[in-house]
Amino acid sequence: MAGLSLALVAGVLAFWLRQDDDAGTPRVLDSPSARQDLAAAALADLQTAVGARDRARLHPDAGELAETAVDNAEKLRVAGFTVRYVDEDAALTATLPDGQWAAAVDTTWRFAGYDPREAHAEVTFVFAREGDHAVLVDVGGGGRRTPLWLATALNVSRTPQALVMAAGDQPVNRFARQARVAVRAVGEVLPPWRQKLVMVVPESDEQLDGVLAADPGEYAEIAAVTTTVDGSLSPSAPVHVFVNPEVFSGLRRNGAQVVTTHELVHVATGAATASNTPLWLLEGFADYVALRDATLPLSVTAGQVLAQVRRDGAPRHLPAGNEFDTHTTHLGASYEAAWLACRLLAQTGSEQDLLRLYDEVSDGAPVGAALQQVYGFGEKELVQRWRRELERLAR
Repeated sequence: MAGLSLALVAGVLAFWLRQDDDAGTPRVLDSPSARQDLAAAALADLQTAVGARDRARLHPDAGELAETAVDNAEKLRVAGFTVRYVDEDAALTATLPDGQWAAAVDTTWRFAGYDPREAHAEVTFVFAREGDHAVLVDVGGGGRRTPLWLATALNVSRTPQALVMAAGDQPVNRFARQARVAVRAVGEVLPPWRQKLVMVVPESDEQLDGVLAADPGEYAEIAAVTTTVDGSLSPSAPVHVFVNPEVFSGLRRNGAQVVTTHELVHVATGAATASNTPLWLLEGFADYVALRDATLPLSVTAGQVLAQVRRDGAPRHLPAGNEFDTHTTHLGASYEAAWLACRLLAQTGSEQDLLRLYDEVSDGAPVGAALQQVYGFGEKELVQRWRRELERLAR
């Protein structure tokens, strides 16, 4: 009986350790815990290599994507990079080719000299088994945000005030020139700001959706968006400008510059986390700074809202939050209306009065009270003056 028991044990061990005819590798490596061990080792190598900005720290067969991430890290001066395996994403794994699996990975990083603190996001990493180690084959998907620098090769431009990264054939030098002009223009209006400009330019709008974990087409009508890297409203989260290349490439030079400067205003004023500021003031102020020195005619800068006024009369209220939704049919007119309200305030008092109003409201003061304190009239009076201005300009 003892010999039979030993034979049974030996048979069980042989079953689990024998070569799998289909995969050609030990069946034990197919278990989730074994995959986690392999992925954790690959992530540890990646963390070390990125931290040292040295490809030689990677496994000799780490794969092209891991090497690309290290190269990008050197160009971008990535610091504070950590990766921790959280769990396998079974639903996403089921859609992948045999031998690959997806996992949620807790990730932190920052761009030294530009981000005041680390970004923190759960990112999807896709691995494949190669013999006794795991290879990183993809980053992104699963409804999680995708750091562009981990997902594809980048061209990078840096100045003391702006970092620009562009994927594929996107013209990084063009964006860098616009960034320099924007920094100068914003500096003429605003006091020195803490957060520097970081522009992220994906290769396509589909890639932008992945970077922001957005629904397909959510930003189809938007040239650029300023938001926290992790999507939170935490004031400590790094804030970057994310460009929609499909829309941006269709803009003329002046239009592209206005967009870049507008977005830098949001960065400089912390607008990505200023949840209490009404959008007409938030967006109108950014456009006021962006258009401050522009010589474009009103037919370009306010053509849509003035056409609405000629057709339907002046709106009875300042544009509200839902009128800035990316899917609204009159998005351009809402931005123009907000800009004209802020321009009117600067003309009624001064540019410094407008800046003071913006600061008061950003710090939590109600709009009506802040208007009364700075201008001596409330929101109702502002709407009346704004409507009269729209009617005058529409004649």
